[in-house]
Parts: sequence; C-alpha cells; structure tokens
Amino acid sequence: MGSERLEMRKRQMQVHQEAAASVLQARHKMGNTPTNASNACCFCWCCCCSCSCLTVRSEDETIQRSTFEPRPEGNTMCEESPKPTLEDARSWAVSFERVMKSAAGRSCFRQFLRTEFSEENMMFWLACEELKKETNKTVVEEKVRQIYEDFISILSPKEVSLDSRVREVINRNMLEPTSQTFEDAQQQIYTLMQRDSYPRFINSSAYTDLMRSLEEPPPPPPPAEP
Repeated sequence: MGSERLEMRKRQMQVHQEAAASVLQARHKMGNTPTNASNACCFCWCCCCSCSCLTVRSEDETIQRSTFEPRPEGNTMCEESPKPTLEDARSWAVSFERVMKSAAGRSCFRQFLRTEFSEENMMFWLACEELKKETNKTVVEEKVRQIYEDFISILSPKEVSLDSRVREVINRNMLEPTSQTFEDAQQQIYTLMQRDSYPRFINSSAYTDLMRSLEEPPPPPPPAEP
C-alpha cells in the first residue's frame, strides 16, 4: 500500500506541474498575471509561529509525507450518492465538466478519488464552491480560515498540492479574505483532477460496473397474489 501511495503522489506531482503551467498561461492571456508577492504573514491562521506555513516544500518532501489512513479499494458503485440515470452516467465519459456539473457524478468521482488517496482535491473544490456563495463578510473570513487550515496548511493531512505561484497569491489574498481568495488554487486543483484522475475514473471498474447496472433491465414485478 505504501508503494502505491508513493507512485500516486509522483504521478500527481507531474500532472500538477503541467496544470500549474496551464493556469499561469491562461491568467497571462487574460492580463491577470500576478506580480511578485510579499512574504507577509497570513495572520498565523495555520497555527504556527512563523510564515513557514506558506513555504513550498520540495517534491521529495511532498511525496514522502503520507499521513492518510489506508482506505478500502475496490468497487464503490457510487453507493453513497443518488443513483444517476443512464443518460447522466453516459455523459460523464464525454467530458470532466459533465462529471462536475452532476451531483451524482461528483459523488461517484469523489468515491473513486478516495480509493486513490486524493479525495481532498474534491473536498477542497467543493469548499471553494460553497465559499463563493457566501456574502456575509464575517462568515467569509471564517470559511477562508477554515479552508486554509484544512487544505492549504502544511500541517494538515488533507493538504492539496499547489505550486509556489498559487501559494504566493493565497498569501496576499489572506490579508483581506474574500469569497475569491482561493480562485487560482481551485482552478489548479480542477485541472489536476481533470488531467490526472478523471481518465482513470472513466476507465475504472467502478464506472464500468455502474454503467452495466444501469443498462440492465429492471427485474420483472412479482406475480400478483390470487
């Protein structure tokens, strides 16, 4: 199990670097390329006594840090989500966007990520979506703090993989938290899931078995009692 986690982290780091370049290029085209950020502290919301909470670790350190508890692998069949329709499930193979727009799709994909020890990516993305809906300034600041502690801090076992540029953006944004504080980070994690995990999900036995179960005709009703 340890070697599988190691290989998974290595593969995610490779895709992560490509995703970072893709987001940076998109930002540059829109004229939003960030300038050099200061190393100002984020109010020590990570519960440490210095700004080392935003220090980017080397790739080897990222791979070696494996604090996730083993999770059962195998066929989840989306047991925890409302069962999708056949048409809905088929659409997931068309694009990752179709998966993310479907409640059942997000749930099934999240369960698949759990078997790959990367469920935190979906959890972070969903938390950012909820943050965007919030308008109360006090609530926004509290949610930003919680998201940071849960997914950005290096002290968290659910830390998501982000590059140095995005962490610098977060560092600046934390000085004045808004509902868009993690916008760049959310886009980078979305791209990571799209390029890395999504193809394996579509080719997984869980998705194949789900499609088979939806395509099977329902059992005939029991005969009426005389």
